[in-house]
Amino acid sequence: MTMGVFLVSLIGAMALGMPIAFALLLSGVFMMFFLGDFDTQIIAQNLFVGADSFSLMAIPFFILAGDLMNRGGLTLRIVRAATAMVGHIRGGLGYVSILAILLFASLVGSAVASTAALGAILIPMMSQAGYDRGRSTALIASGNIVAPIMPPSVPMIVFGVTAGVSVTDLFIAGIAPSIYIAIALCLVWAWVARKDKVKPLPRASFKEMAKACLDAVWAILMPVGILIGLRGGIFTPTEAGVVAVVYALVIGMFIYRDLKPKDVMESLISSAKTSSVIMLLAAAAMVSAWLMAVGNVPQDISEILSPLIDRPLLLLIVINIIIILVGMAMDVNPTILILTPVLMPVVNAAGIDPVYFGLLFVLNNVIGLLTPPVGTVLNVAIGAGKISMERLIKAITPFLIVEVVILFLLIFIPELVTVPMEFFSGE
Repeated sequence: MTMGVFLVSLIGAMALGMPIAFALLLSGVFMMFFLGDFDTQIIAQNLFVGADSFSLMAIPFFILAGDLMNRGGLTLRIVRAATAMVGHIRGGLGYVSILAILLFASLVGSAVASTAALGAILIPMMSQAGYDRGRSTALIASGNIVAPIMPPSVPMIVFGVTAGVSVTDLFIAGIAPSIYIAIALCLVWAWVARKDKVKPLPRASFKEMAKACLDAVWAILMPVGILIGLRGGIFTPTEAGVVAVVYALVIGMFIYRDLKPKDVMESLISSAKTSSVIMLLAAAAMVSAWLMAVGNVPQDISEILSPLIDRPLLLLIVINIIIILVGMAMDVNPTILILTPVLMPVVNAAGIDPVYFGLLFVLNNVIGLLTPPVGTVLNVAIGAGKISMERLIKAITPFLIVEVVILFLLIFIPELVTVPMEFFSGE
């Protein structure tokens, strides 16, 4: 019954247009009244506890680092390097986009930011070259969901903190699936781009390719350095965020010299606004999570799913179908913050690796960014591509299908995640 009160109040508040963080707080108040224990101190204490996390501090640092890199010219140099390497292949600008997305995703950790940054550059470029604007926009949108999977990943940090799982392990777990998605998108693009009669770009000479790659090397070295540092235990994810910010400032201001003091100030303001939304969500979700624990909601969910606890594969399938449905109506971070405390007791009871589950959970949620009506990346891509929702949904369908297929392949074949994870972690 407590879960029913929570869902009705939350959905009702959201239907009225209330921001999700405040809807979570309101649903917490309703649960308090239902449990007969209303106390404003409990709300204040849990708000503080929800935001008081060393690991959550990584979020504003990585958001700031990504913004500084975008303003500092790293995005454009990555696109130039990708164009020099694969621009001459048939359908080349599509492969340029996928490669640029894979490289840039490892700098920002946010699908929305990556779509906005790369979409503004690549969609007009592909359209001018003769590629269908709908298919080009669909490729950029579907490709950018690797950003929350590749390290550093904001949703991975949110899940790790909420579930009490190693953020470093989650980062490492996301590498292989990001590569799988990139390869799958290349195959789908090779199929759908046949209709575009576009002449490939001239093949870059070895000298031009070397120059473009050398110019982008400072951008590429940042994620490599972070992964080496995390794997070697040199710094924590939060400390890695600080390193990324300093690195972005130094490269943008003194190496590329595209980052001006005015840009730094604008980046600080923009990143603070973005971070504050996530931090407020984390704080508000702690209130609801604490009250759901008091109301025995996780135990009730465990009882409902208890027949599946001895069948982990079937349990994962059922949970992921639920997440797909929820992800069509809610954004990534609220879904993670709301469902993680409810699902983790069941996952642990079934003996499922929490890092493996966390990867599936986050991947499933970010696929929801491509589904209407709430799909944030979908809406950003519409703005960048200047096309209608109907046209984009039609164009994005084959890309979305293949990403869902990859999700379920990872469910049925866990080794696709666990074996590469052991390799990257050095175990």
